[in-house]
Amino acid sequence: QVQLVESGGGLVQAGGSLRLSCVASGRTFGYYAMGWFRQAPDKEREFVAAISWSGGSSYYGDSVKGRFTISRDNAKNTVFLEMSSLKPEDTAVYYCAAHLNAYVAPSGLPADFGSWGQGTQVTVSS
Repeated sequence: QVQLVESGGGLVQAGGSLRLSCVASGRTFGYYAMGWFRQAPDKEREFVAAISWSGGSSYYGDSVKGRFTISRDNAKNTVFLEMSSLKPEDTAVYYCAAHLNAYVAPSGLPADFGSWGQGTQVTVSS
């Protein structure tokens, strides 16, 4: 099992930027794909972005393509989500997640991720 701790959320004006971080501990971070999901009130959890175990491939939800960038630093057991051109509809709790299986390309399905952080709130004002 892996423990995940997110940070970097906050309040930002529309058009602004934020950088989320997620630090992992408890197993070999570099073997597993990582993902970011978000959940707004009264909405289902939504796939935001994922990155392969090596960092060589990344995937994005349609609503954030071109605005968000996922990256990872395996030496620091950390995955990042750079968010720019933020919109009020990006307001949500953002969760970091670790894939269930090692050396597997990530999907956008929450069920494929076995460990989750506690979440960090991102609020974008108009």
